[in-house]
Amino acid sequence: MSARLLIVDDDRFLLENLRRFFLKNGYDAETAASGEDALAMLDDTKVDLAILDVGLPGMDGVALCRRLRTKWRFPVIMLTARSESMDKVVGLEVGADDYLTKPFQPVELLARVRAQLRRAREYSEASMPNGEDRIVVGDLQIDFGRRQVLVEGRPADLTNREFELLAYLAKNRDVAVPRDSLFESIWGYDIDFNSNSLEVYVYRIRKKIEKDPLKPRYLLTLRGYGYKFHAAESDAA
Repeated sequence: MSARLLIVDDDRFLLENLRRFFLKNGYDAETAASGEDALAMLDDTKVDLAILDVGLPGMDGVALCRRLRTKWRFPVIMLTARSESMDKVVGLEVGADDYLTKPFQPVELLARVRAQLRRAREYSEASMPNGEDRIVVGDLQIDFGRRQVLVEGRPADLTNREFELLAYLAKNRDVAVPRDSLFESIWGYDIDFNSNSLEVYVYRIRKKIEKDPLKPRYLLTLRGYGYKFHAAESDAA
């Protein structure tokens, strides 16, 4: 069964060309010209990935992404005519999984769509190497099968990308993971996000799982190298 994409852009020429392009490449493609139309469509249509233009009229792409993340967990790719790094950070903060600046080649967008769908599928099917599908460390529970994270029994409400990043580190718990490995393993291809973008993700996860995000217990920074999920019981709070 082919994946269904939702493309949201007020440029109807681009919208139709992308719809035809993805249909030609084996995907179902739904389109919407506004954030309001996209939300109405999602109430009745199952979507596997959304492509959102930042500069939508009315409800812009950032506001739409924020609304999506209150209910849905499918991957989101944001499109923008801007190139400032701050726009990327804002997109990441509201739960976008990837970011592509206009103008772009359709084949590049196709590669990113494939990578996001592949990562989402792999993580939904993944299990721990020793057969575990859930780990519990302190007051934190990570259920890989259900893609759910609980803190003191309450849902942490991680986005799709936040969960994948935390899950990857947790499956390699107490192992130092370099930044390059995180980019390759989570995004699945070379991207132009800088280390600050990764730090945004880490900070967002810490706000949701740590008692004190400034003094993390679980998600540790290894300066100049990468990150580590700390699970050693001897240091448990």
